[in-house]
Amino acid sequence: MCTEILWSGGGTKFPTWAISVSQMSQLPTDQNKPETQLEDAAEALADARERLGEAPAHVVIVNHIMGLYELAAIHLSAEPPHLVEAALAIDAVACLVEGLGTRLGDEHATLSDALGNIRLAFVQIKGAVLPSGSQEN
Repeated sequence: MCTEILWSGGGTKFPTWAISVSQMSQLPTDQNKPETQLEDAAEALADARERLGEAPAHVVIVNHIMGLYELAAIHLSAEPPHLVEAALAIDAVACLVEGLGTRLGDEHATLSDALGNIRLAFVQIKGAVLPSGSQEN
């Protein structure tokens, strides 16, 4: 859901350099040889580092912003909402989006809109959950 909001502007998909946890868990391993497991992990890490080095920095940063946005959404949708945790994630998104501005490339406008939306959602959820005058973030 959140990836559609963040990425719809530029049509960009997840970068090819990204390695997922599921990919890491599918690495070939030999349970009887810890050395083989370490070698496999080192090889996967080297491969991920190489792909990461080939990606433009703004693409990697936008991907991390998207992850922080998703983290905020997860905390807001918890029962009950984790307002303090969501606020921290939203503030991190704001620091990057507002601090880096147009250096984020074509995705800046989409990220700015997403930041506004998650801030609005936070205020609405906080208003619905906390009684008037409460001081929790």
